[in-house]
Amino acid sequence: MKWTVLENPDAVASTARDRIVQASKLAIAARGEFHIVLAGGNTPARTYALLAMASCDWEHWHVWFGDERCLPIDHPDRNSFMADKTLFSKVGIPASQIHVIPAEAGPAKAAKQYAALLEGVPPFDMVLLGMGEDGHTASLFPGQAHISGKTVLPIFDAPKLPAQRVSLSAEILGQCRQLLFLITGKDKAVAVSRWQQGELLPVAMMNSIGNSEVVIDRQALPGKSD
Repeated sequence: MKWTVLENPDAVASTARDRIVQASKLAIAARGEFHIVLAGGNTPARTYALLAMASCDWEHWHVWFGDERCLPIDHPDRNSFMADKTLFSKVGIPASQIHVIPAEAGPAKAAKQYAALLEGVPPFDMVLLGMGEDGHTASLFPGQAHISGKTVLPIFDAPKLPAQRVSLSAEILGQCRQLLFLITGKDKAVAVSRWQQGELLPVAMMNSIGNSEVVIDRQALPGKSD
């Protein structure tokens, strides 16, 4: 795992934007399309806003989501709503290539439908992940037990509201050529410390078949929060 330490959230967002643009160019040149898994959260939102101003071959992009809250499709707390507001509405990705998790159908039904949609897709070219204050990533939380071998998981008891969610599994998230964590803010420092000390947090369970990088600001580093 490569760790890239930057000064502030803006630097993290701009660096992430550059990583995504470069990955898209390489993937499209090599395979004719770019498959990316998006994350939710403030830092990804800042990244997508910058990405929307970049020059990319948008018609060759295929977008997936790492997780989603079981809320109405137009709810502002949905990751897909945020991505549409910051990115999709501003660039030319074909609507048929934006694969939103149908979480409004409920965890079980949505997980089944999304798993079917994902058949034959991985490896992804890039997976973006954030990290919560408790070390969770996507909607995989500490202390949860998940059935192995599943690509998409229904979540009924998330400790953060809403409790019902849908999440890609650690196994499928790791099926990527490039895994990129975006972590900012002093409220993440304790979880980062636990991760670096080897605690088996969900964030520590992400193992890419390709390259893995954490892009983090100084405030999120242990002992660097003041």
